[in-house]
Amino acid sequence: MSLRQLILVVDDDAELSGMVCELLHRETWDTHAVLTLGDAERALQTLQPDLVLLDVMLPDGNGLDACRRWRAAHPALPLLMLTARGDPMDRVLGLELGADDYLPKPFEARELVARVRALLRRAAPARAEVQPLLRFAGLEVDLLRREVRAGPQGLPLTLTTVEFKLLVALARQPGQPLSRERLSEAVQPGQYRPQDRTVDVQVGRLRRKLREAAPGAEWVDTVRGEGYVFVPRGA
Repeated sequence: MSLRQLILVVDDDAELSGMVCELLHRETWDTHAVLTLGDAERALQTLQPDLVLLDVMLPDGNGLDACRRWRAAHPALPLLMLTARGDPMDRVLGLELGADDYLPKPFEARELVARVRALLRRAAPARAEVQPLLRFAGLEVDLLRREVRAGPQGLPLTLTTVEFKLLVALARQPGQPLSRERLSEAVQPGQYRPQDRTVDVQVGRLRRKLREAAPGAEWVDTVRGEGYVFVPRGA
């Protein structure tokens, strides 16, 4: 059995898929290419890949819908969208639905390799996490299941992928202010950066959901001139 990491390539452009697979093979990764979402669903179950490269426009469905389903079913699986739809709003939508990164076509081979390597590197600690839970009084963050429970009843809190990443970035460094740039990097690695206002909006939504789940508790404070800080209410 191979010990190399396996990357699933989901794209109906057979020529491009072949080139991507050849490129990734040269970087010592194994690959498996499929042309449809149906084949991709079966490959996810049987092959259990370490990362998925997913196109948006596919002959039997929309990659964004698949991204949302796969994120729910495979919380720790890195998902990288590969698509010709490079509009910033499409990128934001892909990230909101669960993609870890977004690379528009045409792309540079070196950038693809760098992003794949970065996602695999970031996923490794999560899979080997000794203590996969961040626990505070009235708040629990499950890093492996990507679940959050809040309030005195410990009820599940529904967060978007972006909101969850923001919460994890903040909760991993309680009491330490994080700049908008740092938070942007936590949400979206690579060259694309949301504007400061976008980060503010997402943090605002996260704070509102936390406040609704645990009335009277403010978990995220604003630090003027620095960014945001997670304020634990108890160990």
